[in-house]
Amino acid sequence: MPMLDHLGELRNRLLISMAAVAVGAIVAFLFSNAIIKFLVQYYQDASHDPNAKLLNLSPVDGFVIRLKVATYGGIVLALPVWLYELWRFVTPGLNPKERKYAVPFVASAIVLFALGALVAFLTLEPALKFLIQVGGSSQQASYTSEKYLSLISLMIVAFGASFEFPVVLVFLLIAHVLTVEQLQHARRWAIVGIFLFAAVITPSQDPYSLFFMAVPMCLFYEGSIIIGRIIRR
Repeated sequence: MPMLDHLGELRNRLLISMAAVAVGAIVAFLFSNAIIKFLVQYYQDASHDPNAKLLNLSPVDGFVIRLKVATYGGIVLALPVWLYELWRFVTPGLNPKERKYAVPFVASAIVLFALGALVAFLTLEPALKFLIQVGGSSQQASYTSEKYLSLISLMIVAFGASFEFPVVLVFLLIAHVLTVEQLQHARRWAIVGIFLFAAVITPSQDPYSLFFMAVPMCLFYEGSIIIGRIIRR
């Protein structure tokens, strides 16, 4: 396909993805207050204060926070659409045998992202407790809506994206960019790289988040090797 046709197809894929995100954002905005209330519950549990509330330092903060929650929600809700569009964009370079993995690719990516988001929520309370306690008794933990909700959103995105690790590895195996032997040979360095990656990408920088991200990624690495062997047969 000529370069201009590639660019035209990329534009169409991006427009469809952006439209899906916009629709998802509208839906998320309608439920944004309920979402914020749900997220604040983790702060209340971690601080052992059922009446703890977030602070808004500007008159427009309340509305801006709802827009941010809606944007992140739209990206998550549109996940099946833009993953499918991404796959459709790269499939012309694959042969018919490789294209049959479209449905498993999209389905596994959605499931793994959801699993990553779930682990982020399970990690959130101990991470918040660590962050509150590490400051010592001389510091009072009072969070603004923007900082708190941005932290949670980034944690969900970070965990969801990191849990896509096996999808990326399997795709590279299918496309013959990597081989099973290369993954096996690089295992030790990969584990070190995974822990460094988790230490950098976790927004809260606490040990709980690092552990709960790095360990599954190491397991995913081993699982990708097994899947690669099965595919090769």
